[in-house]
Amino acid sequence: MNFLAHVYLSGSNMQLAIGNLIADRIKGKKINLLTPEIRAGVILHRDIDHFTDHHHIFRECVTKLFPKYRHYSRVIVDIYFDHFLALNWAYFHTIPLNDYSNNFYKELERKSPEFTDDIQKFIKALIKYNWFKYYGSLSGLQDILNQMEKRTKFPSNLAASIQELKQNYEYFQSHFFQFMKEIIVFTKTKTKDL
Repeated sequence: MNFLAHVYLSGSNMQLAIGNLIADRIKGKKINLLTPEIRAGVILHRDIDHFTDHHHIFRECVTKLFPKYRHYSRVIVDIYFDHFLALNWAYFHTIPLNDYSNNFYKELERKSPEFTDDIQKFIKALIKYNWFKYYGSLSGLQDILNQMEKRTKFPSNLAASIQELKQNYEYFQSHFFQFMKEIIVFTKTKTKDL
């Protein structure tokens, strides 16, 4: 799952959501420097990634893209799923995405000084470009994929993957909805244990 899904799957706990969002930037023992709730969010993020990577629905989507995009296929499916979450946000949440994002961004800005420069830079970019909103349209998704392709070390062809989404839109959307049912149950159980 990508940024929006990780935050959404944290439920109403903002601190858990922040930890879940920044988790990929927390390496090794640096997790011990975080507050307990943010640390729990990092752990939840890792549990979500493990569940996702081993789930048959997600793996089926990755397999569909793998011949063309190789190891970038996972990243692409993560982004496709964030697109469907943003597009269908009202189905999953009672607060409109724009309001939800703004509330989350405010809390993120408030907590930002507690983090490393690298994480602060990431937070500024997320807020400045309103990535959560961008996921909801194909043109926004294209922009995100273009930016990501510029940052990959090896040829990734990420920007072209928008064509696969357009050509197989119903396939990926139906897989997303099936997968979301299961990961929501999984994360509700996990957050009770944290």
